[in-house]
Amino acid sequence: MRAARTPAGGRIDRSRVLRFRFDDTNLTGHPGDTLASALLANGIHLAGRSFKYHRPRGIMAAGAEEPNALVTVSRGGGRVTPNLRATQVELYEGLVATSQNRWPSLRRDAGAINDALPDGLLSAGFYYKTFMAPAGAWAGLYEPLIRRAAGLGTAPTLPDPDHYAHRYAFCDVLVVGAGAAGLAAALAAARAGRRVILADEQAELGGGLLAESALVDGMAAADWVARAVAELAAAGVTLLPRTQAFGIYLQNFVGLAERVTDHQMVPHPAAPRERLWKVRASQVVLATGAIEQPLVFPDNDRPGIMLAGAARSYALRWGVRPGTRAVVLAACDSGHAAAIDLARAGVSIVAIVDPRAGGDGAGAAASRAAGLTVRGPAVITGTSGRLRVRAVTVAPLRPDGGTGATETLACDLVLMAGGFVPAVHLFSQARGRLRFDAERALYVPGDPVPGIHTTGACNGAFGIAAALSEGFAAGAAAAGTVAAEPAPAVTGEIVPRGSWRGALPHGRDPRRVKAFVDFQNDVTARDIGLAVQEGFRSIEHVKRYTTTGMATDQGKTSNMNGLAIAASALGRPVPEVGLTTFRPPYTPVTFGTLAGPSRGLLFDPVRETPTHAWAQVQGAVFEDVGAWKRARAFLRAGEDLHAAAGRECRAVRNAVGLFDASTLGKIEVCGPDAATFLERLYTNSWASLAPGRCRYGLMLSEAGFVMDDGVVGRLAADRFHVTTTTGGAARVLAHMEDYLQTEFTDLTVWLTSTTEQWAVIAVQGPRARDVLAPLVEGTDLSDAAMPHMSLRICQVAGVPARLFRVSFTGELGFEVNVPAGHGLAVWDAIHAAGQAFGLTPYGTDAMHVLRAEKGYVIVGQETDGTVTPDDLGLGRMIGRSKADFVGKRSLSRPDMLRTDRKQLVGLLTEDPHAVLEEGAQVTAQATPVRGKAALGHVTSSYASPTLDRSIALALVAGGRARMGETLYVPMPTGAQAVTVVAPVFHDPDGSRLHG
Repeated sequence: MRAARTPAGGRIDRSRVLRFRFDDTNLTGHPGDTLASALLANGIHLAGRSFKYHRPRGIMAAGAEEPNALVTVSRGGGRVTPNLRATQVELYEGLVATSQNRWPSLRRDAGAINDALPDGLLSAGFYYKTFMAPAGAWAGLYEPLIRRAAGLGTAPTLPDPDHYAHRYAFCDVLVVGAGAAGLAAALAAARAGRRVILADEQAELGGGLLAESALVDGMAAADWVARAVAELAAAGVTLLPRTQAFGIYLQNFVGLAERVTDHQMVPHPAAPRERLWKVRASQVVLATGAIEQPLVFPDNDRPGIMLAGAARSYALRWGVRPGTRAVVLAACDSGHAAAIDLARAGVSIVAIVDPRAGGDGAGAAASRAAGLTVRGPAVITGTSGRLRVRAVTVAPLRPDGGTGATETLACDLVLMAGGFVPAVHLFSQARGRLRFDAERALYVPGDPVPGIHTTGACNGAFGIAAALSEGFAAGAAAAGTVAAEPAPAVTGEIVPRGSWRGALPHGRDPRRVKAFVDFQNDVTARDIGLAVQEGFRSIEHVKRYTTTGMATDQGKTSNMNGLAIAASALGRPVPEVGLTTFRPPYTPVTFGTLAGPSRGLLFDPVRETPTHAWAQVQGAVFEDVGAWKRARAFLRAGEDLHAAAGRECRAVRNAVGLFDASTLGKIEVCGPDAATFLERLYTNSWASLAPGRCRYGLMLSEAGFVMDDGVVGRLAADRFHVTTTTGGAARVLAHMEDYLQTEFTDLTVWLTSTTEQWAVIAVQGPRARDVLAPLVEGTDLSDAAMPHMSLRICQVAGVPARLFRVSFTGELGFEVNVPAGHGLAVWDAIHAAGQAFGLTPYGTDAMHVLRAEKGYVIVGQETDGTVTPDDLGLGRMIGRSKADFVGKRSLSRPDMLRTDRKQLVGLLTEDPHAVLEEGAQVTAQATPVRGKAALGHVTSSYASPTLDRSIALALVAGGRARMGETLYVPMPTGAQAVTVVAPVFHDPDGSRLHG
């Protein structure tokens, strides 16, 4: 390790040693190292294998743009995270990292045979061409082989033991990026008295200034950073290191992913592993910098070939020599700056190869003044070495674009300086349009977006001095002040100038050359040329055909080169070929961060009714209904679900049953305009409903289709108790709030969800009144005093209650609403009182059969989002005389008035014991005619204990006109003949309701 470290310098703590493992090798580093810098300090460049060809790949970058060095980090106890960029993994004591996509080892990978396959076999689009035969072999043979041969890390198999947090924040100015421009912008805004949040993806604020040899205000750049950060902290600025702004959404809503304890082996038990910040900012300053670009030349992917700026960062920030003998390919003056600093760090610079015509600019002059050899215009025409680059071939560029005689230069490090591309991803996500700068061959932010400010290298202003100047101006503008402060003076800086786009000339047979554009996905310049040759003209199509820019790095180091090569092949300007879309996240975000606390029971909460524990003791079998656990049936010895449901149905029809209906949605609608509000939302009338009475209501969507239903009771002139379906409670409340806040702003109404407040106990059957009467205080339960569809405020078993005379079984019925905390006690009292009358608890299976026997619909089962009230036979519930209600206009559309619409009917099978499958189609012939649409489908189907036969409900085209007609339902055992009947099978006149 010592041989690769500089004797001094860098921002690491050399007084402490950290032990870590990489691929079962014990290594050491220092606090402040990243995994990448620690590997390089140990002389390790080989970090992974490429996706398709399994070629050896080394560390190429120093930040989020790293395409090669992806690792799996294990911290024990289920803490396994694949596909992390080694350049962003902070070193800590005990870190265990493993390379990916190789077998049996990183140095000897059997998958490397892919690189030796015949040329073209695995070229762009190979999966569309190579695996076409034999028929059917793709799923069983080819796909499994490809998935084993290609890929990234392996997904964890154990639950993640860590927890994650979400936090909302508001600020006047959010600054994204804490380099020179970001720090300047934050300073300007803070000095203007604004609330500021400053976020940066790195562990230490300062960005590129932490790896800079130039002076700022006469002091080391890192010292100026420390002074600026101290001032910001004193001003109350929220400083968020280790925090990636990954997405900008509407109205300056920004997502930030903060790594809170990922840099620790054992996180603090009270601290989250990561935190998602949901920030709403009045103004956003994007100081996201720029991404250095590689150059495209033959075999440009060997370990030891890296970005010049990255090598400079490793030397100056982490005190690491990435190699001993370096060749620098400098198509930008940043290459010269890197060469000079690396030479000072003890790296021998074999040559600086500058491909630019007239490359005797400031960078070349500074290199020559430092005693370095500059060759130009010249290019690298090839490289050699297996697990580490060992040499390059260099050739001069002729005026005609060809190359002269080649020369071989021995080296173990090749640095690429292809210029910089502004990191405009977040600006684009904010709906910002980009402008192509033809002179510099790059895209920069175009017309400004309200509330969004771009500054520094992100805005195309390269260099520290320019970034500081623009940063102060952007911060002042975001803060709303008149003028920006003067920027600090910068000395000793080589400003990055120049760039190169496209493949460099190489003079070799292009069919046998791999010049890589997308390093992670193994996309070569030849692949992009092939895509153009095969007819693709848009860069979006080229991208999808070749997969360039579709890796985990999202094309940070490949998009512009790929675009330039495609444009050259097409003979068109770059802007005409298009630009790929920048989508969030900017860098990958863990599922844990996005989910936050919503995991396990908090992700899918298990909601239990007040009688859940009682039902468990009574042998209940439960089912999931929405988020609720509901008892399907109460099994006795020797019973299955079918037998138990049959017994429970007979008990309700002949005696009395007890049912927990607490899961029904309940909403309190209050206010002087409550009745008017319901008039506008429901199809039927509510103004005429007297207090103490109930009414069944239908709610429609704007399209006129049934959205929800339920019984609504009027408690007082200004108060209603509204029930909804179990699964529709949240949806209906949101629907109500939406209209109340956006459409019905003239109404004074308050809405309160009371679903969890009330336990609902349904007592149903001919003996229901006999069971309840002794327990009810202050209310006469006779039919004359409390008729069907009425409600009373009273006490049941000594508990204040809302008592409804309603039925979902077709029998005499009551629903007792009591505070949920008293639900079990009241249930026990009713259960005990009912024993003398044969009271039987029943579950949802019996409830479904009982309601179907009466033809009562369930929204979501008898409806599919395209059903109107008239389709259900409930046209009488449409208030034709009402001025308006949601969905009324849609009901008058011609399509809604067709007589052949699917309508709800009953079906009786010819074989009374044959139970139809729910969802089965209904056809006119026993053998369906190919190409002819079915008449409808079965919505509900049961074996009816009351009728001792099967029954079904169905939606059938023109169903009401088909009464008595024979239709067919295709089943796995053969078509079943059915007779169309009315959907009410039991007590059609409703006399039992009024018992």
